[in-house]
Amino acid sequence: MYGTTHGRKRAGVLAASLSGLLLAALPAQPAHAATTPVNTGFESGSTGWSTYSATGQNSASFTEAGGRSGTTRLSHWSASAYKVETYQYLTGLADGTYTLSAWVRSSGGQNSAYIALRNCGGAEQRTDLPPTPNGAWIRLVTSVKVTGGGCTLSLNSDAHAGEWANFDDIALTRGATGLTVKGGDLSTLPKNEAHGAVYRGANGTAGDAMGLLRSAGMNYVRLKVWVNPADGYNDKAHVLAMAKRAKALGMKTLIDFHYSDSWADPGKQYKPAAWAGHGYTQLRDDVYRHTYDVLNALKAQGTTADMVQIGNELNAGMLWPEGSTDHWSQLAGLLTSGANAAKAVSSTTKVALHLAKGGDKAGTRWWFDNAVAHHVPFDVVALSYYGYWHGPLSDLQANLDDAAARYGKPVLVAETAYAHTLADADGLENNVATADQLVSGYPATPAGQAANLRDVLNVVEAVPGGRGLGAVYWEPAWTAVSGSGWDPADPSSKNAWENQALFGYDQRLLPAANWFSHR
Repeated sequence: MYGTTHGRKRAGVLAASLSGLLLAALPAQPAHAATTPVNTGFESGSTGWSTYSATGQNSASFTEAGGRSGTTRLSHWSASAYKVETYQYLTGLADGTYTLSAWVRSSGGQNSAYIALRNCGGAEQRTDLPPTPNGAWIRLVTSVKVTGGGCTLSLNSDAHAGEWANFDDIALTRGATGLTVKGGDLSTLPKNEAHGAVYRGANGTAGDAMGLLRSAGMNYVRLKVWVNPADGYNDKAHVLAMAKRAKALGMKTLIDFHYSDSWADPGKQYKPAAWAGHGYTQLRDDVYRHTYDVLNALKAQGTTADMVQIGNELNAGMLWPEGSTDHWSQLAGLLTSGANAAKAVSSTTKVALHLAKGGDKAGTRWWFDNAVAHHVPFDVVALSYYGYWHGPLSDLQANLDDAAARYGKPVLVAETAYAHTLADADGLENNVATADQLVSGYPATPAGQAANLRDVLNVVEAVPGGRGLGAVYWEPAWTAVSGSGWDPADPSSKNAWENQALFGYDQRLLPAANWFSHR
């Protein structure tokens, strides 16, 4: 999906071996190879493109009406199971890194469906097609380092009867893609550990959850900060300790200020008890002092925050009522106080503003237009995206692309997750508990969870101009253990999230974690 050469995740050993056999069986590349791709919108039918089917089904690749732009698209489909590749070989390329982009749609369900760059002087790089049952087009990218001047643009399907894929508006450009942030919110990990949680690698060997996730490729740890929580967790002391653990593993930190004693989200933005009687002027000072205190303590122990959220899921503002979006000038003042405190501690710490509006372009525009109009300083647009709440991937892509272009800032999916099962492990109904809550094309299985995370990451990576920073998986280690529930004021509360963790009910790391890996 991405990596040190900004390519895609390497397939397993068996898949790689099969791929090698398939490629070895391909016919010789056409002699009319060119330096730049031709007929990239398929307006001239299949001119310039070649087809190969290991199962003798070349007819499964064809052009037809219904392009994303123009009138024509490439389609892969057959009434029987099929394998087909549509490809174009380029030669005479200057050595360097190139990015293939394509607009795609897919029924989902295939054994594999992907765009790829191969025969480029190194390992094949690929990006999988997401299911798009709503019929919306999605832009995907994949990159490769070309050596030797040749490279094949490849569009592939290995599908069951009736499954389809569409491709259009292919482009090959100089430059690389990739993700900087491959993170996890591990805020609840200390409480889980204190109540006896055990974590295991995929092979069953017990280990440290943060270390296991780091080995899988996770490179950022997100940590929420509450002011004076009833259970003593997610406070300054625990954040400092977790930041040390992350630093020791070579991981970066994103510090998430809630400015509350408990959960702050679109429906709850309550003042901490210590600030309950404070008006707007005092609250500005409170925000500055609290933010500076935590971040300066992190800096003093050698774990300066790499990024900071000033507030959490700020759809309706924070520190109600003074900081409500009904009072935008006051909300702006509070946000500016927090941002100024972060920069006073470290000018290199990135300031993110965070909404729970992953698929809501209009709502994101409204909020950030107000922030800009009120001169709130920020470096990153951060959005929560849960497909079962925030709409299809096409809506996420439209919002990320628009925000990156409109505000000239990098964008981050600061929260995402998906279920690996609908079973319950602790007696409290989970946030995602029934089949009708699931996103079409992504079953509540380990494979469905992995595909969902893969596709979210691929959409972020495709944001133009390299402005897609990455994504943070929310609470991958919050498994079901007695005592580590959602309510800091109620020790008997339970967890409604365990079926979306990246550790299964057998305590083992799930396949989705591997999508943070890179080569």
